[in-house]
Amino acid sequence: MDAHLEGANLRGAKLEGAHLLEAHLERADLIDAYLSKALLINTHLEGADLIEANLDGANLRGANLQGANLQGADLRGANLQGANLRGTNLQGANLQGANLQVANLEEANLENANFRGSNLQEANLRGADIFYSDLTEANLQGANLQEADLIEAKLERAKLEGAKLEGADLFKAHLEGTIFRGAQLSNANLKGSINLSLDQLSIVKTLYNAKLNEELEIPLREKYPALFEEPKK
Repeated sequence: MDAHLEGANLRGAKLEGAHLLEAHLERADLIDAYLSKALLINTHLEGADLIEANLDGANLRGANLQGANLQGADLRGANLQGANLRGTNLQGANLQGANLQVANLEEANLENANFRGSNLQEANLRGADIFYSDLTEANLQGANLQEADLIEAKLERAKLEGAKLEGADLFKAHLEGTIFRGAQLSNANLKGSINLSLDQLSIVKTLYNAKLNEELEIPLREKYPALFEEPKK
């Protein structure tokens, strides 16, 4: 459905299961809209207002949500594979169990968002604000989290294998059981991180210029000095 609804007033609309594939909904007012299980594949939602919208189980694969406002939206189990969420406001949104594989979340506001059990494999979260977010058991394998704000984020048992975390701020992040195998942590801030162990950091790719608590840094430098060397380009 290649509908043209740019700027339309659809506030509170009941659109459960609606077929809006490739539709143009740029700047549309979809506040409190009910879009549960809607088909929004490759749909244009740039700058749309989706505050508190219900997108539970919706298919947004390849959708363009750049600059959209999804504050408090319900995206549980939604398919956002390959979606463009650059600069999107997802503050307080519920993305539990959502598929965000290879999605672009660069510079998005993810503060207080719930990503518990979601798939963020190969997603781009560079410069994203993930402050206070819940990423427990999330799959972040190979994700780009360069310069991301992960202060006090909940990352227990999250999979960060091969993730790019250069310059990321993990101050007071909850890291019990988090998997860092092959992760790049140069210039990352791990000071004050909670339940981070020597074993977890011994299998990362690099800790060059990373900030660590002394009780971790001293034994790591003694046992694994190569982790602190400048990575070869």
